[in-house]
Amino acid sequence: MKWSRAVHHLTELAEKCGEQPAGFFRFQVVELWVFGDLLDVPKDLDVIEVALVTDLPVDEVPWLTEPVGAEHWANSTRLSRNPFEARWRSKDAPVWNHRIERPALVWSAADGINEETLVAVNDGTAELVRQAAPEPAELEQRVADELAVSLKALRRANQEYTDRRWSPGKLTPHADALWRTTTGYLDLLDA
Repeated sequence: MKWSRAVHHLTELAEKCGEQPAGFFRFQVVELWVFGDLLDVPKDLDVIEVALVTDLPVDEVPWLTEPVGAEHWANSTRLSRNPFEARWRSKDAPVWNHRIERPALVWSAADGINEETLVAVNDGTAELVRQAAPEPAELEQRVADELAVSLKALRRANQEYTDRRWSPGKLTPHADALWRTTTGYLDLLDA
């Protein structure tokens, strides 16, 4: 996709974040961050990488998983119909980690759309609005903290899958949750 189209999609998502009614979903998205190639120099992109910060506790948003209701939220904001790769995060932990490097805040429930970020992204000068890089020890501790959360989630998802394995009803939601949790845990383990 063209750079200008990517910026358009990001702006549209930021606007949708501000339009979501409180209490309609099981959680609220409280911040939208952009990271990855859209923070580089203008070029054609395959995907727009964003981090969606929720009001859920850390244990309910382990790395590479989706909180309950995320699919519904993604459909209502057109996130699922546009070229986004979303990472769900908790407000109770830093948005950055080993994959979300030096993100830039696009929207927050407290302050609305960050026009400075959108202008910088559009102009290819996002370096001016990105977070500072963490110290190596800080990053190591962040990965260790996420790994502990992910291991608890993996055990929980495995037990839920085991409990449902031979029960009536669809197994797919439990299998998908187990797959996402396992993928997140392995990604952190490799980091």
